[in-house]
Amino acid sequence: MSVPAFSWRARPVLVTGGASFIGSHLVDALVALGAQVRVADDLSSGTVENLQTHLDAGSIDFREGDLRDPTFARDAAAGTSVVFHLAADHGGRGYVDLNQAACATNLVLDGVVFAAAVQAGVQKVVYASSGCVYPNFRQMDVSEDLYLDETAAGPPYDADNLYGWAKLMGEMTLSALHRERAIKAASCRYFTVYGRRGRENHAVIAMIARAFLKQTPFELWGTGEQIRNWTHVGDIVEGTILAAERIDDATAINLGTMERIRVIDAAREVLRYTGLEMPIATQPDQPTGPLNRVADNALARRLLGWEPRVKFIDGLHDTIDWYFATKDRAEIARDFESLLTSR
Repeated sequence: MSVPAFSWRARPVLVTGGASFIGSHLVDALVALGAQVRVADDLSSGTVENLQTHLDAGSIDFREGDLRDPTFARDAAAGTSVVFHLAADHGGRGYVDLNQAACATNLVLDGVVFAAAVQAGVQKVVYASSGCVYPNFRQMDVSEDLYLDETAAGPPYDADNLYGWAKLMGEMTLSALHRERAIKAASCRYFTVYGRRGRENHAVIAMIARAFLKQTPFELWGTGEQIRNWTHVGDIVEGTILAAERIDDATAINLGTMERIRVIDAAREVLRYTGLEMPIATQPDQPTGPLNRVADNALARRLLGWEPRVKFIDGLHDTIDWYFATKDRAEIARDFESLLTSR
């Protein structure tokens, strides 16, 4: 007898952090699939504007509040079937390096949300984890053709700052809840996500913003030799939904492209595409992070039938077009330096 296809139609779901960059794209996809979507967000980094279309249409239930408050978290989870937990104190490299005490509050946040989900009788929790769970010592040789598979997270453990440690502990907590409370779960390790609605505190948007401002010299954090696998938000959302449909046992899975891209090459393409010719000034003293971080996505291909659809160069061009069409130059110029390290 065949297994019925998973249906999102009329399924009540909660998206924590659903007003944020990735969260709002996930909300878009779930609404399109016919789910009954509730969003819980404190708007510390997300914006109402990211959800405005759905709010105007009355197609989502939006609740503003702090998910570290157990009462608010329980009310948000009540009556839902699947919780997509994306809420976190997070930012780009500058924020993660310089605000570790703030990022450590994710330990509390995750515990409260997971407990609320269990108490509400939620069927499944899908957790937004991160490539930051992987050991720093494994990612420092740019000459190595490195692809991090899921087993590389440890032991030995050496996560990326307190943000990475909190994500790793979140995965472990969710795995324990699956074993001890029989709740279904999945953890999705996101790798360097970019796309429309992204913030200037992440590298791709920061580079686009520098071009938008015609900054000269064009400043680039690090030596530019560091390697990343920037993954388009549309691919991340698709993988997250597939994980909700196909993983029950709290398995952690990489969601990332296997394109290996030097940061300086991305910067050069931003300049080329925007028609700018200017010198690039590398800044090795600025926050850089691991030098060589790229996912192995073989497990996602096997368990989910997922692989990225958007090539970096295509997604980069689309993101540049969006940024140049929607941003106000005077406003970005006024706030740019603070945006680089804020939430």
